[in-house]
Amino acid sequence: QVQLVESGGGLVQPGGSLRLSCASSESVFSMNAMGWYRQAPGKERELVARITRGGSIDSAASVKGRFTISRDNAKNTVYLQMNSLKPEDTAVYYCYADSPSFPTYNRYWGQGTQVTVSS
Repeated sequence: QVQLVESGGGLVQPGGSLRLSCASSESVFSMNAMGWYRQAPGKERELVARITRGGSIDSAASVKGRFTISRDNAKNTVYLQMNSLKPEDTAVYYCYADSPSFPTYNRYWGQGTQVTVSS
C-alpha cells in the first residue's frame, strides 16, 4: 500500500505561481510512473503531467510551458511547479503513483489539494 500526501495548494492571483508536493511512503523511483491529475467542478478528471521511472515526461497541452513536473528520489517526493496560473487552472489536484504489480500495476491516489486562481 503506497501512501501519498499532497501539499502546496491554495489561493493565488492570475499570473502567480504555486508548487505542489506529493510525498510518497515508498520509493518514487520504483514506481512505473507518478503524476498529477486535476478535476474542476462539473468536469472530468484530466491528466496534467506525469513522469515515468525512466524520467520521460508527458504533460497536457493546456499546461505546456507553464507547469513543470519533477522528482526528488532522495526525498521520495514529486513536485508540480505551476507558473503563469490562470483561472481555468482552478481545480482539485490529485497526485497518483503506479506501483508495479506483475503483470500490471496498482494505482494509488493522494487525497487531493485545492488550487484556486482568482483575483
